[in-house]
Amino acid sequence: MANSTGLRVLVFAKAPIAGKVKTRLCPPLSSDDAAKLQQRMLRHTLITVSRAGLGAVELHCANDLQHSFFAECQNEFDIELKHQVDGDLGVKMQTALDQALTRTDHVLLIGSDCPSITADYLRAAALTLTSAKPIVFGPAEDGGYGLIGVRDRTPDIFSNVPWGATSVMESTRRILIAKGLTWSELPPVWDVDRPEDLARVAGDADLNYLMKELLRVAIAR
Repeated sequence: MANSTGLRVLVFAKAPIAGKVKTRLCPPLSSDDAAKLQQRMLRHTLITVSRAGLGAVELHCANDLQHSFFAECQNEFDIELKHQVDGDLGVKMQTALDQALTRTDHVLLIGSDCPSITADYLRAAALTLTSAKPIVFGPAEDGGYGLIGVRDRTPDIFSNVPWGATSVMESTRRILIAKGLTWSELPPVWDVDRPEDLARVAGDADLNYLMKELLRVAIAR
């Protein structure tokens, strides 16, 4: 039983270190520009979460919890910084969700590479979680998911999932069915992982500021 009421939003992000983030976008981006994009997308995500106004926010950091940009985000958005545990993505998410559920009744977890998630989308996920199904997903167009929400501990739903493959969501569905769990899915979202995704960002009137002055070569549209 959670010892407080409400909802917490967990944001997963890597420190914006050149050569360690968004490497699949290099080229056309340089490693420095990829790190700048990572920084901009994280800030965009935190602005979106703040606008949604759903509850306390935790930033779960990888690579370098002491990175200066994480400290800037903590000061600007009044959020709590957490260190991601060792292990694959499933272990990291399972641990973060379980720990958050000891402090609140409902938890949403998102990454920082999915700028298509809006404040309204987060509110819809929260509403679904609090009034309908105990688990909610925001599937990603590439076969993964950009959001998961839970209101109860759900052990092992991330075990044996092929992270990074196009079958992540489908594998998770099979696990949920095998465990007799029910869930809801929101409309698909898209993330920024491949060079072709950069053109999509650049062509979106609400998101193109993320790409300002970053591209050094032409992007095919």
